[in-house]
Amino acid sequence: MLTVVTESEPTPAAPDPTAPAVAGGSLIDEIVRDGARRMLAAALEAEVAAYIAAYAEELDERGRRLVVRNGHAEPRQVLTSAGAIEVVAPRVNDKRVDEATGERQRFTSAILPPWCRKSPKINEVLPLLYLHGLSSQDFVPALQSFLGTGSGLSSATVTRLTTQWQDEAKAFGNRDLSTVDYVYVWADGVHLNVRLDEEKLCLLVMIGVRIDGRKELIALAEGYRESTGSWADLLRDCKRRGMRAPVLAVGDGALGFWGALREVFPETREQRCWFHKIGNVLSALPKSAHPGAKKALAEIWNAEDREHARRAVAAFKLAYGAKFGKAVAKVTDDIDELLAFYDFPAEHWVHLRTTNPIESTFATVRHRTKVTKGPGSKAAGLAMAFKLIEAAQQRWRAVNAPHLVALVRAGARFDKGRLVERQTAPLDAEAA
Repeated sequence: MLTVVTESEPTPAAPDPTAPAVAGGSLIDEIVRDGARRMLAAALEAEVAAYIAAYAEELDERGRRLVVRNGHAEPRQVLTSAGAIEVVAPRVNDKRVDEATGERQRFTSAILPPWCRKSPKINEVLPLLYLHGLSSQDFVPALQSFLGTGSGLSSATVTRLTTQWQDEAKAFGNRDLSTVDYVYVWADGVHLNVRLDEEKLCLLVMIGVRIDGRKELIALAEGYRESTGSWADLLRDCKRRGMRAPVLAVGDGALGFWGALREVFPETREQRCWFHKIGNVLSALPKSAHPGAKKALAEIWNAEDREHARRAVAAFKLAYGAKFGKAVAKVTDDIDELLAFYDFPAEHWVHLRTTNPIESTFATVRHRTKVTKGPGSKAAGLAMAFKLIEAAQQRWRAVNAPHLVALVRAGARFDKGRLVERQTAPLDAEAA
């Protein structure tokens, strides 16, 4: 019968349920760590045994084996999700020589490489904790009691990670786009505070819908106040790397992006973001008129088709045009761009009316910058935003009815949100 004995017990006996936890943590944690330690040691021994058995027939001129055991390495701690585990790895003496290079062969464990001090899961957790608001100074006190050690959790570790993220963001910005077809595109500019700089960081973001319906980050770059030149540089760079002209682009009323889009991709249709448009309209109305105006605007963007939407626009103009002409003009001046989504599948309308994919994603970025009072530099802010979007991208769902995206690219026509079947030409009498 297996009996668990704590350090405070003088003789082997059944454990007291009310006994205090052991010094290294709770009793269950110690059992888990001891089990993980034993399993890891057994796996390393089995790996070495298999390696030696594979080369057991290779002998030197004296008939001795070329691959044999060579004791054990010095004990070292490895940080895992089960806590800090002390590992004593077996060593191998491999005397074989590579004929091509003339160098000695070396055994390298696939389970525990020589440089490994943290499991891959810990390497994934550290940047996520940092990105989601944990200060680099708080890593040791926050995780030391949980993992059993503070080794490898210093702020210098996070500093090295941010440098790596900058390199990854740069490689992402230079990748080939000719193999991917983006049918829909959302574009927006996001401004973040920079802790060590007076000017804010302006990020130009583009997220697209692939031909299979999945959403994906296309580009993320630093711009100058969402100017036409900055957007044009970004779009030209995407075009140079092989990006095709999207069928529809969705964005707010910033003139910079639309001017650049008409220059680089003139065939792309434009859709104004209703979320930004409603905010602009309400800013031109007194607060007492906001409830009624919101309801009237919802009748437009939530109408069942374009015809009903135009009737709702006429009703909105009739109700507010006499007193608040400026607010009404914000809708009527852009009416064609505001209603462009009605020419696409009804299943896609909910995705095309706003730039919500960008707004919802950058809510996480803004939360992180509130905790740290902004990134230390613009380069660090760009890298941090890239990694946050990369992490969020794994949870993005495809658009509704993804099979219709390919039809949109093929030029299919939709009337009131429904696919219009192509009409075949009637046969003449003789052919009949």
